[in-house]
Amino acid sequence: MQTEILYRPSFSMTRVKLSPGEEVRVEGGAMVGMSEGIAIETKMQGGFLKSLARSVLGGESFFVNTYKAPAQGGEIHLAPALPGDMFVLELQNEAMLVQSGAFVASASSVEISTSWGGAKGFFGSGGLILLKATGSGPLVLASYGAIHELDLAAGQKYTVDTGHIVAFSEKVGFQVRRVGGMKSTLLSGEGLVVDLTGPGRVLMQTRSTDAFLSWLIPQLPKSNNN
Repeated sequence: MQTEILYRPSFSMTRVKLSPGEEVRVEGGAMVGMSEGIAIETKMQGGFLKSLARSVLGGESFFVNTYKAPAQGGEIHLAPALPGDMFVLELQNEAMLVQSGAFVASASSVEISTSWGGAKGFFGSGGLILLKATGSGPLVLASYGAIHELDLAAGQKYTVDTGHIVAFSEKVGFQVRRVGGMKSTLLSGEGLVVDLTGPGRVLMQTRSTDAFLSWLIPQLPKSNNN
């Protein structure tokens, strides 16, 4: 499975080249186009309960589409719903925690499940659940805006607004808190942040969907019920 990201960072699309008989798992609605002969199978990944948890709690589709290349191989183009960047992580027998909505696709050797973070895992409107990608192989992610990558050293701390988190290594420590007191949380426009502690990789997005909606909704015309 080979990947190439096109048109980044504003309207990225990923080209995935598949060897003969190779498969790729794709989030519903992410397929833009594909070559002749590629077969598609839609099914629950990991059974009913895991699919239900990933859908209801993780914000992903209940069903996952698996695309399989024919004998001559093939390619498929993928893109997210929102404008922004895409990023391919090459997992090496490791785990990444992924913000709800960031998953686009993965090799069949990568397992996607939900990870309960407890109260400290509260990520704004994303709820208490993060997707957990485990294994080896390509993991295709998407962001709203461009993606900025950090590589934290052991013990290094960094604070990120929860609306700007895309993914981070499972071994990275994290704790979510308010910005200052309740007054600061309500009036500063920031809300919740997450304190990350290395070592490990962190992916951030340059825009926040929550911040955009907070700006957009007041601009929408009000309905007149007279």
